[in-house]
Amino acid sequence: MLDLDNKTEAEQLVAVKRDGLLIQYINNPSERIQLAAVTNYGYSIKYIQDPSERVQLAAMNDYLYSIKYIKTPSDEIQLVAVKKFGCSIQYIKNPPELIQLAAVKKYGLSIQYIKNPSVQVQLEAVKQNVDSIKYIQNPSQAVKDYVLVHNIMIE
Repeated sequence: MLDLDNKTEAEQLVAVKRDGLLIQYINNPSERIQLAAVTNYGYSIKYIQDPSERVQLAAMNDYLYSIKYIKTPSDEIQLVAVKKFGCSIQYIKNPPELIQLAAVKKYGLSIQYIKNPSVQVQLEAVKQNVDSIKYIQNPSQAVKDYVLVHNIMIE
């Protein structure tokens, strides 16, 4: 097994800049090492315990699914994630309505990952992609009216 713990921070930095996944062989890496690792390969966030918000944002710039490996993402991190990739909402536990709205505005079909969406979330989803109505169990009357007004067929 590779052991980078006995290396200097400069040597660790060179290693993770070359291959971000090498961070998994460093116990308690500094934020500088963490940033270098996720900048090289965002997926390496999987091997970082309690990354700072700065590290989380850097990871998301490289890897769309980074949110999946963040235990308790802040609302800001959640918002960045769903604005980049609406379907990332599936990895967020109990997202607030603001996050739900951002997700469906980016990608209407992401409503399939939202439990009991509000009328506003439903409406934004069908406005973005009318096919998202297929994922709404009990569409609100406002959603049905929107579909009818726009002469859109519901299967």
